[in-house]
Amino acid sequence: MSSKDTEDFGGKVAFVTGAGSGIGRATALAFAAAGANVIAADRNPNDNHDTVELITSGGGHAIATTCDVTNSDDIQAALQQGIERFGRLDIAFNNAGVELRPMPAADISEDDWDRVLNINLRGVFLCMKYEIPLLLQHGGGGTIVNTSSGAGVKGFPGGAAYGASKFGVIGLTKSAALDYAADNIRINAICPGIIDTNMMDRFTGGTNEGRAEVIAQEPIGRMGHPDEIAAAVLWLSSPAAAFTIGHALVIDGGQTI
Repeated sequence: MSSKDTEDFGGKVAFVTGAGSGIGRATALAFAAAGANVIAADRNPNDNHDTVELITSGGGHAIATTCDVTNSDDIQAALQQGIERFGRLDIAFNNAGVELRPMPAADISEDDWDRVLNINLRGVFLCMKYEIPLLLQHGGGGTIVNTSSGAGVKGFPGGAAYGASKFGVIGLTKSAALDYAADNIRINAICPGIIDTNMMDRFTGGTNEGRAEVIAQEPIGRMGHPDEIAAAVLWLSSPAAAFTIGHALVIDGGQTI
């Protein structure tokens, strides 16, 4: 299989949630650079429009859709806007998520628990619920990549809510992958480690000391870059990964070895 199989998404349509920043923006840009038409979805319309402007100013094709992934009406509307513009759906990257500052499990408020689980886990489920029928419509199948985390494969102190949501994404991914493998829909997950994004700045407090503390957890000695995660998403979405189903791909600089 040639490298072109992982680089050419010409004529494909990719739906990306959390496209306004970080990993979502990097992946939306990468899909567009590889020829895909991008449906960029984010609950922050300003950030999302900036992503689309970056794509279109570079000669790519994308539309911005305002979408709260906890709201099924928003998801369906965003997908419908994409179908109306581009005619089909081939790829979904369910990436929107939220963090919670570390705290002991018993100190997590019920509201914070519900917020994290609703966005990080229920949001992925709702997106898949409305993406899969669209992938089935054209008979050719498609791909879904869900964002879990390194915290989805191992626990960490203070991470009960976040970890539960990300472990849940892996369970959802693996089970759904078996449901639709025979329909030529490949469903996988990525598990990023410590990535240099706005979310990580919020998690660390944005201080040099906070950044140094999390970098010290990485054997590679640095944070990952959003475009390094985007490259993995594109691989999982490409024919090069045609035999990869229900996998949780850890991309964390050696942190979980």
